[in-house]
Amino acid sequence: MTLDHLGKLTGYSAAQVSRYERGKSPLTDMRVLGRFARALDIPPQDLGLAPGPATGEESAGPNVAPVRVTREPEPAGIAALGLDFPRAPAEAIGLAATYWRTVDRRHFLGGGFAAAAYHTPVTRWLTQPADEPVAHRGGGRRVGRGDLTDLWQAADDARAADSRFGGGDWRTSSVVQCLRLRAAPLLAGSYTEAVGTELLTATAELSRVAGWAAVDVGHHDQAQRHLVQALRLARAAGDREVGAYVLTTMALHTLLRGHPQEGADMAEAAYERAKRVAAPRVLAFAKLIEARAHARTGDSEATGRALARSEALLDSVESGRDPQWLAYFTHARLSADATEIHRDLRQPGAALAWNGQASAMPADQFSRSVGMRLAILATVRLQHGDLDQSLSDGTRALQILRTVSSPRASSYVRQLLAALKSRGADPRVADFRQRALLEINAV
Repeated sequence: MTLDHLGKLTGYSAAQVSRYERGKSPLTDMRVLGRFARALDIPPQDLGLAPGPATGEESAGPNVAPVRVTREPEPAGIAALGLDFPRAPAEAIGLAATYWRTVDRRHFLGGGFAAAAYHTPVTRWLTQPADEPVAHRGGGRRVGRGDLTDLWQAADDARAADSRFGGGDWRTSSVVQCLRLRAAPLLAGSYTEAVGTELLTATAELSRVAGWAAVDVGHHDQAQRHLVQALRLARAAGDREVGAYVLTTMALHTLLRGHPQEGADMAEAAYERAKRVAAPRVLAFAKLIEARAHARTGDSEATGRALARSEALLDSVESGRDPQWLAYFTHARLSADATEIHRDLRQPGAALAWNGQASAMPADQFSRSVGMRLAILATVRLQHGDLDQSLSDGTRALQILRTVSSPRASSYVRQLLAALKSRGADPRVADFRQRALLEINAV
């Protein structure tokens, strides 16, 4: 359904519908939500208007998943909402629909990262990474190929916005509105096995993008819930490749939050569980994140093995069997990450060599990545004893990151400032520190 069509059905302009979907206009008026529920031909409770009936199931015939209606969570259940990893596919899909239609009103920002929150989801995915595909006959409208195209396009747009503007920009955060207004109602709809598989895969990727955007802005409790939902939907889709990618993203989140050993285990597990079915680029990404985790522990030998395997897998990529949702992971991205890896190992010579292999990325498309890479490079220059070039790269990083809403990117500038403390007597360093603090404190 196009924005124009939805606008005609609800009485709003396409531009206003777009603002609602992107979160630029708050969608809290019950009458407005009622109009959207009627236009989308979905039960009102799918948009969070009212609790549904008590949880139950209604058989719809052989090879058709039972319809499960999930009650709006009571306050005592809010703390666990989104972190559950149900064994039954029907329950998992119902939980995901409930989660995404309520998450916009339940801002799970009170807690920080908890490594233990990933234990059960990861264990259950490793035990059974793929469910059997099923059709679904729900109370909503029939899901078609056009709906799937819209979801994939939304995921592409969100990834592009995330890379350019950061996870805190409204263009990135609008993916949560897409999950609430588009994906959640579709999950409760009717679809064939083939359409259902792709619907679940697309929703898993949207959930992963939402999770990574939350990581970028430091909302780690929320990020964990989004990523757990992504992993469960990937299993419901029977897609081990997407599941491995989501698990690798969870591994990256874990190591960035100060748990590199656990992050290495998760990345290695993603690789081992998917190595017979996943495309080389997906496996290469898992090995890269494993290398990053080992570097944080100071294990240079394990880092070298994982990084070499990642590079070899990327070299083996063939056209035709390559997931578009990971197209951004190229040799340039691997080289940029390898620069950071050797910075963490305090091997500036190797870091500079890898940086020399990384081709330039357009700053107007990949602002966050370019800014972070320059901040990393500035720290490497300092390790190498080149203060002048370090300050030059640091200044360029500040200029680029001005347009990015990303506390995670700012953290790389803070790491550079920490490394510059030993040079604090130099007036050039003092000037840079003052400018940098003004910039990153404004994020």
